[in-house]
Amino acid sequence: MPIKRLTVLSVLSAALFATGPLLASSAPATPVIANVDTQLMNQLSAFNPAPVLSASAITNALLPAGATAPKLAYATQAKHAGDDAGNAMDAAGDDVNDLRKTLIGLAMNLRDIRYVRGGHDPSTGFDCSGFVRYVFAHAIGFNLPTNSASQFLSGLKVRRDDMRPGDLVFFRTAGRHGGGRISHVGIYVADGRFIHSPSRGKTVRVDSLDESYWAKRFAGAKRPEAIAQNG
Repeated sequence: MPIKRLTVLSVLSAALFATGPLLASSAPATPVIANVDTQLMNQLSAFNPAPVLSASAITNALLPAGATAPKLAYATQAKHAGDDAGNAMDAAGDDVNDLRKTLIGLAMNLRDIRYVRGGHDPSTGFDCSGFVRYVFAHAIGFNLPTNSASQFLSGLKVRRDDMRPGDLVFFRTAGRHGGGRISHVGIYVADGRFIHSPSRGKTVRVDSLDESYWAKRFAGAKRPEAIAQNG
């Protein structure tokens, strides 16, 4: 091989060795990928499905034969939701047993579902008695009567000062100032608050018994047998 060609090749080889580090420094560094992997792993480790699975298992175990569990989070999640009514319930401490917490937990997770006359399922909406009946059936497997008037006739009468989470609160809402037959029902939460499906154009929500409208129409409270028998 001619000496001149060897010299040119030698020069090129030397140039490649000299510029090698520069080329390598311009390529994406491995730590960038490592950082992405670290972030992804952190996100995955933050997700813990145990509470969801345990809540579903508890609720499914309590369902009556042939019943379908609602496609929602359940009591163990709602108990820690941090909303005012939930905190008030937790503040009651030992006075609230697990059965009542399960009831309130499911009820709180049904908030914002729209009112529908005759409604009794979250997929279509609730009226007041349909909401209450759904909560008791799917939380603890207890079937209440089908409307507020018949629900008022069952269970044990409870004085207002003795109401506990899960008790039913009833109202006479007919007319401007209420009166006549029982026409509305909700579930007592704690601290003078109750959760219910109010009326057309509204959604399941928490209200206070001390609000003027509800205070004037309050008819009393009842304790369904299912929770009366369990304290």
